[in-house]
Amino acid sequence: MSQASETEAAGENTGIVGMSETRATGPEGGSGARKAAGTVPDPTGGDPPATGASAAGAPGAESGGGASNGTPADAPAAVPLLDPREGVPPVVADAAALDRVIAAFAAGNGPVAVDAERASGYRYGQRAYLVQLRRAGAGTALIDPVGCPDLSGLDAALADAEIVLHAANQDLPCLAEVGLVPRRLFDTELAGRLLGYPRVGLGSMVENVLGFLLEKGYSAADWSTRPLPEDWLRYAALDVELLVELRDALHGELVAAGKLDWALEEFEAILATPPKPPRADPWRRTSGIHRVRNRRALAIVRSVWEMRDKIARERDLSPGRVLQDAAIIELAQQAPQTVPDLQALPTMRGRAARRHQSAWLRAVARARELPDRRLPAANVPGEGPPPAHRWADRDPEAAKRLTAARAVVAALAEEHSMPSENLLQPDVVRRLAWTPPDEPAASVIGAELRRLGARRWQAELTAQPIARAFLRLETKNGL
Repeated sequence: MSQASETEAAGENTGIVGMSETRATGPEGGSGARKAAGTVPDPTGGDPPATGASAAGAPGAESGGGASNGTPADAPAAVPLLDPREGVPPVVADAAALDRVIAAFAAGNGPVAVDAERASGYRYGQRAYLVQLRRAGAGTALIDPVGCPDLSGLDAALADAEIVLHAANQDLPCLAEVGLVPRRLFDTELAGRLLGYPRVGLGSMVENVLGFLLEKGYSAADWSTRPLPEDWLRYAALDVELLVELRDALHGELVAAGKLDWALEEFEAILATPPKPPRADPWRRTSGIHRVRNRRALAIVRSVWEMRDKIARERDLSPGRVLQDAAIIELAQQAPQTVPDLQALPTMRGRAARRHQSAWLRAVARARELPDRRLPAANVPGEGPPPAHRWADRDPEAAKRLTAARAVVAALAEEHSMPSENLLQPDVVRRLAWTPPDEPAASVIGAELRRLGARRWQAELTAQPIARAFLRLETKNGL
């Protein structure tokens, strides 16, 4: 799990003996940015610390403006979380150990904290190389999906449990690959956004809500490494150590802010959204492709990209470790025909790039030999409206509607203390403004928002103000 906050190891390399007293209230003025001392169990497993002062601070952001969650300068420092309360558990890597975990988690109670570690930037694809779980009554489990690739038995045991994830969209695809498919979800990252926390990485949320600092040093490690170092396993276990406690605190804040129903609708929508289909022409997303000026050069980009993808898949390597995007663009621009020509290119001087130099030359040659009719189109029309910066020339009235709708959403987001994109997705706003309903009535606008993918709560909040803004534009244009 990627950590957003910088952490600094402090004190001896032992577990925490207690949590700091309450600091500021949460952005909604509910249960507080830090829960009162004693509401979170001592991660060392000892007695909880004495209850400190109740949460106190500025009024909630609903009555003020903007999404803010500042911490007073005189607040006590967060406490580093150094060790899981039961220690680092052994890695589960065989069927017998997995059966014991399934039994323990089936007998546990309450929500289940789940996280996954991948090897992005090292391996091909986004598969999980470690799955972490924690549940009351069961403790923490670290499961190796390489040794235990089928977790459908665990999934069945947790069928009725709420699964707690942080930034669920990042982990759900790789969890589904090993058979873990939540039926009920609580996403602590999304809850933080809806509550107006300006920094919603797991580290920041645990620090600001619970008062603990998480280690973030191994978020970008190669988790395909075997055996996994003990420090990495400790980091992984700590990622789920307080995730349920974080969930409970945020649940309370959502209730206090009147946003729980919004969050539950968002969580249900995440689970109901089908996987995205593979992109058409994924090679067109090569970084720097905007510098490629003609169709023949685009054909080289496509040919080299496809060759790189083939090699990366066969070797189970991240494509960027086989050949960087900058090298693909330079090959397209220079179209080398010989090994010396290729080796003279600045981006081809590394050992990794030259390892497959004959393959790159073959890919370039194939693209050079293509007949014109088989060259890729220079531009592919995108789905939906054109880029917003072109609207003023292509459809000035649509540009005015977009400006008005964006202003409405920004004001409402400010009022409800959340990012604009969580109140209404920018793509929905653009599509509505580009092709609005014939009648700018609130009910019609609301139905169109729903058709475009807005949640019910989003449409209920935004339909009326957007309808009024569109009607004002029509009235002004008619004068």
